Amino acid sequence: MLTLLSILLVSYLLGSIPTGIIAGKVLKRIDIRDYGSGNAGFTNAYRVLGLAPALSVLAVDLAKGMVAVLVVTKIMIDVPVLGMDVLRILAGVFAILGHIWTVFAGFRGGKGVGTAAGVLVALAPTEIALAVAVWCVVTFSTRYVSLGSLSAAVVLPLVLFVEKVVLSKAVSDELLIFTSLLAGLIFFTHRSNISRLLRGQENKLTRLSKAD
Repeated sequence: MLTLLSILLVSYLLGSIPTGIIAGKVLKRIDIRDYGSGNAGFTNAYRVLGLAPALSVLAVDLAKGMVAVLVVTKIMIDVPVLGMDVLRILAGVFAILGHIWTVFAGFRGGKGVGTAAGVLVALAPTEIALAVAVWCVVTFSTRYVSLGSLSAAVVLPLVLFVEKVVLSKAVSDELLIFTSLLAGLIFFTHRSNISRLLRGQENKLTRLSKAD
């Protein structure tokens, strides 16, 4: 059975699996960070590798977050002092950090959205479904994936806040704090995208013509 520190380490290493980079190496013998936006996540995988590989990258990134929360934390033999809910959130946080700053690829990974979504599927499935709906509407209407991700990041804690304060639902303070801080992290990892959006220079969701 794992200790708390071991859980966090395993979650970080799980999140650190560089899915997009592996896909690029296997399919085209390239580092997808050398093309497109220079990112290793779903969007750049789509631009460089195509839809099917990108969906596979997204599926694995989602799974990393879900496994960290649902599986890794169940290995604990004793409930930690902080409680299992906090442990699940911490495991999710470390999986997200691993995705962004992967130890297996020079600490240059994705922007955290895919793995964060997987974490939230495990922690708040109804609310993440609403956030994904917002992502879809914004992304497919504007063709800006970054804008969709930023919008979803803002909507999620707002939905939880309304549920807790207005609808009096059982939403934990820890989950509300986590999603609020996560929104800040997503804005941080998208800071270059925000700058390009403000300048009208952000890349839209399109395929690159060639990546050889």
